[in-house]
Amino acid sequence: MTAPTRRRPFRLALMAVAAAAALAACSPPADREAAPPATPAAGPAQPAMPQVPAGDYTLDKSHSTVVFKVGHLGFSQYTAQFAAFDAKLKFDPANPAAASIEATIDPRSLVIPSPPAGFRDELTGPSWFDAAKYPAITFRSTKIEVTGANKAKMTGNLTLHGVTKPVVLEATFNGGYAGFDMDPHARIGFSAHGVFKRSHFGMGFGVPAPGTTMGVSDAVDVRIETEFSGPAWVK
Repeated sequence: MTAPTRRRPFRLALMAVAAAAALAACSPPADREAAPPATPAAGPAQPAMPQVPAGDYTLDKSHSTVVFKVGHLGFSQYTAQFAAFDAKLKFDPANPAAASIEATIDPRSLVIPSPPAGFRDELTGPSWFDAAKYPAITFRSTKIEVTGANKAKMTGNLTLHGVTKPVVLEATFNGGYAGFDMDPHARIGFSAHGVFKRSHFGMGFGVPAPGTTMGVSDAVDVRIETEFSGPAWVK
Protein backbone atom coordinates (compact mmCIF):
# COMPACT_ATOMS: atom_id res chain seq x y z
CA MET A 1 0.00 0.00 0.00
CA THR A 2 1.44 3.41 -1.00
CA ALA A 3 1.69 6.38 1.39
CA PRO A 4 -1.12 8.43 -0.28
CA THR A 5 -3.44 5.43 -0.04
CA ARG A 6 -2.61 4.93 3.66
CA ARG A 7 -3.38 8.62 4.39
CA ARG A 8 -6.84 8.62 2.68
CA PRO A 9 -8.87 7.21 5.66
CA PHE A 10 -7.20 9.72 7.96
CA ARG A 11 -8.11 12.62 5.64
CA LEU A 12 -11.74 11.43 5.38
CA ALA A 13 -12.01 11.23 9.16
CA LEU A 14 -10.52 14.71 9.51
CA MET A 15 -13.05 16.12 7.01
CA ALA A 16 -15.95 14.50 8.91
CA VAL A 17 -14.76 16.04 12.20
CA ALA A 18 -14.42 19.49 10.57
CA ALA A 19 -17.95 19.25 9.10
CA ALA A 20 -19.39 18.30 12.49
CA ALA A 21 -17.66 21.25 14.13
CA ALA A 22 -19.03 23.62 11.49
CA LEU A 23 -22.57 22.36 12.05
CA ALA A 24 -22.17 22.76 15.82
CA ALA A 25 -21.00 26.35 15.36
CA CYS A 26 -24.11 27.16 13.32
CA SER A 27 -26.52 25.56 15.82
CA PRO A 28 -28.21 27.74 18.51
CA PRO A 29 -26.96 27.36 22.07
CA ALA A 30 -28.64 24.55 23.98
CA ASP A 31 -30.04 26.94 26.60
CA ARG A 32 -31.57 29.31 24.00
CA GLU A 33 -35.35 29.29 24.11
CA ALA A 34 -36.75 27.34 21.22
CA ALA A 35 -38.61 29.40 18.65
CA PRO A 36 -42.39 29.06 18.92
CA PRO A 37 -43.98 26.85 16.28
CA ALA A 38 -45.21 28.64 13.22
CA THR A 39 -48.85 29.61 13.35
CA PRO A 40 -50.77 27.37 10.96
CA ALA A 41 -52.23 29.10 7.98
CA ALA A 42 -55.82 30.14 8.42
CA GLY A 43 -58.43 28.05 6.64
CA PRO A 44 -60.27 29.38 3.62
CA ALA A 45 -62.32 32.45 4.40
CA GLN A 46 -66.01 31.83 4.68
CA PRO A 47 -68.00 33.52 1.93
CA ALA A 48 -69.71 36.68 3.10
CA MET A 49 -73.46 37.01 2.73
CA PRO A 50 -74.08 39.42 -0.15
CA GLN A 51 -75.95 42.64 0.55
CA VAL A 52 -79.37 41.63 -0.69
CA PRO A 53 -82.54 43.07 0.82
CA ALA A 54 -84.93 41.15 3.03
CA GLY A 55 -88.40 40.63 1.67
CA ASP A 56 -90.59 38.61 -0.65
CA TYR A 57 -89.01 36.87 -3.62
CA THR A 58 -90.73 35.33 -6.64
CA LEU A 59 -89.43 32.50 -8.78
CA ASP A 60 -87.59 33.29 -12.00
CA LYS A 61 -89.03 30.41 -14.02
CA SER A 62 -86.63 31.00 -16.91
CA HIS A 63 -83.66 30.15 -14.69
CA SER A 64 -85.08 27.32 -12.57
CA THR A 65 -85.40 23.56 -12.96
CA VAL A 66 -86.91 20.67 -11.01
CA VAL A 67 -85.33 17.36 -11.99
CA PHE A 68 -85.80 13.90 -10.50
CA LYS A 69 -84.14 10.52 -10.99
CA VAL A 70 -85.25 6.95 -10.31
CA GLY A 71 -83.33 3.72 -10.77
CA HIS A 72 -84.48 1.69 -13.79
CA LEU A 73 -83.85 -2.07 -13.52
CA GLY A 74 -80.58 -1.26 -11.79
CA PHE A 75 -79.16 -0.27 -15.19
CA SER A 76 -79.56 3.52 -15.15
CA GLN A 77 -80.84 6.53 -13.28
CA TYR A 78 -83.83 7.49 -15.39
CA THR A 79 -84.09 11.29 -15.39
CA ALA A 80 -87.13 13.49 -15.94
CA GLN A 81 -88.31 16.96 -15.00
CA PHE A 82 -91.34 19.19 -14.63
CA ALA A 83 -91.88 22.19 -16.90
CA ALA A 84 -94.59 24.00 -14.91
CA PHE A 85 -93.91 25.04 -11.31
CA ASP A 86 -93.90 28.13 -9.15
CA ALA A 87 -92.56 29.21 -5.75
CA LYS A 88 -92.70 32.09 -3.31
CA LEU A 89 -89.90 32.79 -0.86
CA LYS A 90 -89.53 35.02 2.19
CA PHE A 91 -85.85 35.66 2.82
CA ASP A 92 -83.78 37.78 5.18
CA PRO A 93 -79.99 37.43 4.74
CA ALA A 94 -79.52 38.57 8.36
CA ASN A 95 -81.69 35.69 9.59
CA PRO A 96 -81.69 32.85 7.03
CA ALA A 97 -83.19 30.41 9.55
CA ALA A 98 -86.41 32.44 9.40
CA ALA A 99 -86.80 31.90 5.65
CA SER A 100 -89.89 30.18 4.32
CA ILE A 101 -90.88 28.83 0.94
CA GLU A 102 -94.00 27.52 -0.73
CA ALA A 103 -93.77 25.69 -4.05
CA THR A 104 -96.26 24.11 -6.43
CA ILE A 105 -95.60 21.70 -9.30
CA ASP A 106 -98.04 20.63 -12.01
CA PRO A 107 -97.45 16.87 -12.54
CA ARG A 108 -99.12 17.10 -15.94
CA SER A 109 -96.08 19.11 -17.10
CA LEU A 110 -93.84 16.03 -16.87
CA VAL A 111 -91.05 16.05 -19.45
CA ILE A 112 -89.32 12.75 -20.26
CA PRO A 113 -86.69 11.87 -22.87
CA SER A 114 -87.90 10.30 -26.14
CA PRO A 115 -91.03 8.70 -24.67
CA PRO A 116 -92.52 5.73 -26.53
CA ALA A 117 -96.09 6.20 -27.69
CA GLY A 118 -98.44 6.39 -24.71
CA PHE A 119 -95.66 6.23 -22.10
CA ARG A 120 -96.05 9.78 -20.83
CA ASP A 121 -99.82 9.27 -20.47
CA GLU A 122 -99.11 6.13 -18.47
CA LEU A 123 -96.84 8.00 -16.06
CA THR A 124 -99.35 10.79 -15.48
CA GLY A 125 -102.18 8.23 -15.24
CA PRO A 126 -103.67 6.28 -12.30
CA SER A 127 -100.74 3.87 -11.80
CA TRP A 128 -98.23 6.63 -11.17
CA PHE A 129 -98.90 10.37 -10.63
CA ASP A 130 -102.66 10.12 -11.22
CA ALA A 131 -102.49 13.77 -12.23
CA ALA A 132 -106.18 14.05 -13.12
CA LYS A 133 -107.06 13.24 -9.51
CA TYR A 134 -104.08 14.97 -7.90
CA PRO A 135 -103.28 17.97 -10.14
CA ALA A 136 -100.74 19.59 -7.83
CA ILE A 137 -97.57 18.62 -5.97
CA THR A 138 -96.83 21.08 -3.17
CA PHE A 139 -94.03 21.77 -0.73
CA ARG A 140 -94.22 24.07 2.29
CA SER A 141 -91.18 24.57 4.49
CA THR A 142 -91.59 24.12 8.23
CA LYS A 143 -88.02 24.53 9.49
CA ILE A 144 -84.73 25.94 8.21
CA GLU A 145 -81.56 24.83 10.01
CA VAL A 146 -78.35 26.63 9.03
CA THR A 147 -75.61 23.98 8.81
CA GLY A 148 -72.62 25.87 7.41
CA ALA A 149 -71.45 28.74 5.27
CA ASN A 150 -74.35 29.26 2.86
CA LYS A 151 -75.68 25.77 3.69
CA ALA A 152 -78.97 24.82 5.30
CA LYS A 153 -81.21 21.85 5.96
CA MET A 154 -84.76 22.59 4.90
CA THR A 155 -87.58 20.49 6.34
CA GLY A 156 -91.03 20.77 4.87
CA ASN A 157 -94.29 19.04 4.09
CA LEU A 158 -94.44 17.48 0.64
CA THR A 159 -97.89 16.68 -0.71
CA LEU A 160 -97.66 14.15 -3.54
CA HIS A 161 -100.33 11.84 -4.90
CA GLY A 162 -102.72 13.14 -2.26
CA VAL A 163 -100.43 12.22 0.66
CA THR A 164 -98.55 14.69 2.85
CA LYS A 165 -95.27 13.66 4.48
CA PRO A 166 -92.22 15.54 5.80
CA VAL A 167 -89.12 15.55 3.61
CA VAL A 168 -85.70 17.14 4.01
CA LEU A 169 -83.79 19.09 1.38
CA GLU A 170 -80.13 20.05 1.63
CA ALA A 171 -79.98 23.62 0.33
CA THR A 172 -77.10 25.83 -0.80
CA PHE A 173 -77.33 29.60 -1.10
CA ASN A 174 -75.39 30.42 -4.27
CA GLY A 175 -75.32 34.20 -3.87
CA GLY A 176 -77.14 37.24 -5.10
CA TYR A 177 -77.11 40.95 -5.65
CA ALA A 178 -79.30 43.95 -4.81
CA GLY A 179 -79.77 44.86 -8.48
CA PHE A 180 -78.25 47.06 -11.17
CA ASP A 181 -79.31 48.98 -14.29
CA MET A 182 -79.96 45.91 -16.45
CA ASP A 183 -81.68 43.95 -13.67
CA PRO A 184 -83.27 46.49 -11.32
CA HIS A 185 -84.42 43.98 -8.73
CA ALA A 186 -82.63 41.89 -6.16
CA ARG A 187 -81.68 38.43 -7.36
CA ILE A 188 -80.69 35.33 -5.36
CA GLY A 189 -80.03 31.72 -6.31
CA PHE A 190 -80.28 28.37 -4.55
CA SER A 191 -79.55 24.71 -5.21
CA ALA A 192 -81.33 21.93 -3.32
CA HIS A 193 -81.16 18.15 -3.17
CA GLY A 194 -83.22 15.52 -1.43
CA VAL A 195 -84.24 11.85 -1.54
CA PHE A 196 -87.55 10.32 -0.50
CA LYS A 197 -89.44 7.05 -1.05
CA ARG A 198 -92.37 7.26 -3.41
CA SER A 199 -94.09 4.33 -1.70
CA HIS A 200 -94.54 6.59 1.34
CA PHE A 201 -96.86 8.67 -0.85
CA GLY A 202 -98.94 5.79 -2.17
CA MET A 203 -96.92 5.43 -5.38
CA GLY A 204 -95.66 1.89 -4.94
CA PHE A 205 -96.38 0.64 -8.44
CA GLY A 206 -93.34 -1.03 -9.99
CA VAL A 207 -91.14 -0.97 -6.86
CA PRO A 208 -88.73 -3.94 -7.14
CA ALA A 209 -89.26 -6.94 -4.90
CA PRO A 210 -86.81 -7.11 -1.98
CA GLY A 211 -83.37 -8.24 -3.13
CA THR A 212 -83.98 -7.40 -6.79
CA THR A 213 -83.73 -4.39 -9.09
CA MET A 214 -86.46 -5.52 -11.50
CA GLY A 215 -88.58 -2.42 -11.60
CA VAL A 216 -88.35 1.27 -10.80
CA SER A 217 -86.62 2.26 -7.57
CA ASP A 218 -88.59 3.32 -4.55
CA ALA A 219 -86.05 6.08 -3.89
CA VAL A 220 -86.61 9.31 -5.81
CA ASP A 221 -83.64 11.68 -6.08
CA VAL A 222 -84.71 15.32 -6.53
CA ARG A 223 -82.44 18.18 -7.59
CA ILE A 224 -83.60 21.78 -7.78
CA GLU A 225 -81.88 24.83 -9.24
CA THR A 226 -83.63 28.14 -8.69
CA GLU A 227 -83.26 31.88 -9.02
CA PHE A 228 -85.59 34.36 -7.36
CA SER A 229 -86.33 38.01 -8.08
CA GLY A 230 -86.87 40.24 -5.09
CA PRO A 231 -87.42 43.84 -4.01
CA ALA A 232 -86.69 46.69 -6.38
CA TRP A 233 -83.14 47.98 -6.53
CA VAL A 234 -82.52 51.13 -4.51
CA LYS A 235 -79.77 53.13 -6.21
